[in-house]
Amino acid sequence: MPDKLILTERRNPDTENLDVMSSFEIAQAMNNEDKKVALAVEKVLPQIAQAIDAIVNAFRSGGRLAYFGAGTSGRLGVLDASECPPTFGANPDMVQAYIAGGNQAIRQAVENAEDSIELAQQDIATFAPSSKDVVVAISASGNPDYCIEALRLAHLTGAKTIAVSSNPEARMKAFADIFINPVVGEEALTGSSRLKSGTAQKMVMNMLTTGAFVRLGKAYKNYMIDVQLNNKKLFDRGSRFVSEISNIPYEQAATLLSQCKNVKTACVMAAKNCSQQQAEQLLQKAHGILRKVL
Repeated sequence: MPDKLILTERRNPDTENLDVMSSFEIAQAMNNEDKKVALAVEKVLPQIAQAIDAIVNAFRSGGRLAYFGAGTSGRLGVLDASECPPTFGANPDMVQAYIAGGNQAIRQAVENAEDSIELAQQDIATFAPSSKDVVVAISASGNPDYCIEALRLAHLTGAKTIAVSSNPEARMKAFADIFINPVVGEEALTGSSRLKSGTAQKMVMNMLTTGAFVRLGKAYKNYMIDVQLNNKKLFDRGSRFVSEISNIPYEQAATLLSQCKNVKTACVMAAKNCSQQQAEQLLQKAHGILRKVL
């Protein structure tokens, strides 16, 4: 047994009678703990901003972002990476995610995967980081060998390294250029770091990719204007965006969007009363940033 329990493994005195609580009391106790997460993340906003800047610089130089994690942390990395192409129209290679144990571990636990240096070496070799890239390791405890080895190897290549953990004493911070450490305290269910720690990780990753892509011009005001129009819901959303941004009727916006299949192009066509080709040329000159055109 370790001499000192790490923070994410300690018992929460406020939920010590969890097993005799009613359903409402359990929900209330967990909700009270969850309220602490946003405050913990607030305290590390300077580090999050540094990380966003690093990711923006990577993307602008042709680099990529990759998440490495095990268990819940790995699954959250996969979730964030998978949402970037449909939300921001990003190339799937721009944001990648690796989970200890591979694709099988997304749906079910893979025993001992988080302790495997070999798996980290294999996944880093697959990603093949360079000095242009950013590698983010995610772990509540910050101690899995998989995450530590991934960061260590990435650091050797000159990639920018970031560690996200709920443990101030995380071992992986030794290999991190930026250490993001929202201290959420003991979990409502002792040791179940998929709870507050997982929520904090999700909030941090939301900020990293959203912040980076907004900085790259993937938003106009607070509209997600590079949304991929892959279904009826998203086409409707895109039509509403064009209508609201360009101040034209919904039906006209939908017609323009049907023609060009791109929200930004449709907005320029409406605002400048120009052809699709002319709109695309204007956007190209503005490096895809709609605000510069409008």
